[in-house]
Amino acid sequence: MRLSGAGIGLRAPHYADFAAARQPVGWLEVHSENYFGAGGYDLQVLERVRADYPVSLHGVGLGLGSAQGWDESHLDRLARLVERVQPALVSEHLAWNAVPGMTFNDLLPLPYTKQSLALVAARLQRAQERLGRRILIENISAYLEFEASTMGEGEFIAELARRTGCGVLLDVNNLYVNQVNHGSDAIATMRALQPASVQEIHLAGYLATEDGLVDTHGDRVSDPVWRLYDAALERFGEVPALIEWDTDIPPLEVLLAEAAKADARMEGLHARAA
Repeated sequence: MRLSGAGIGLRAPHYADFAAARQPVGWLEVHSENYFGAGGYDLQVLERVRADYPVSLHGVGLGLGSAQGWDESHLDRLARLVERVQPALVSEHLAWNAVPGMTFNDLLPLPYTKQSLALVAARLQRAQERLGRRILIENISAYLEFEASTMGEGEFIAELARRTGCGVLLDVNNLYVNQVNHGSDAIATMRALQPASVQEIHLAGYLATEDGLVDTHGDRVSDPVWRLYDAALERFGEVPALIEWDTDIPPLEVLLAEAAKADARMEGLHARAA
């Protein structure tokens, strides 16, 4: 099943809601690593909802940019899950997370250099070959920038897509967080991407602090991010959009209401085009 419209993340507090009745949402996304086991309740729930909703697998631990510490066994577990679930899309982050003998519970940023590009492209090609399908790569929120970078984020991701044939998962909230924290230009980043490469969009809430914005996925989508989403729709069209909410998870009705807002904006774009 293909993704269309707005979706939400499937989270354990809402399992019972989905078991009780079909919910008014276009599709569901799950974090791949939560379902790596050979069995268990979580995987049972995923297989049950997979019969009723298109599903996207979103990975947080592959660490495509890790110079050392690349874990082939992690890729093997992902491949088994992909074979079992047959998701509509598979995505990962443009990040690194490991050194030999240690994996960090963080999505760490890369310098945008030719060397980084070659490393990530090779890893991504390996992953796509193992999975037998295209992977989407997501831009991350970064809390530092590298003086060594020789290209912008959008240019880096666009070249990665050109070299490997991967798609792009555009996280609009991350673009906004980086724009506020580092002074980058979110619109310019979007303009650097080929419209056909963007296959999914993420929307989420952030925490505003004295030191900047923190990408917490713990609140409603902010007005500035909605406006940036409107700009993304104008450039990329009616791309499936996900409401991410991973901390302080509210009742399901709150997520569905946020997804309905995204759907309304897509319908507005369609109406303007007509």
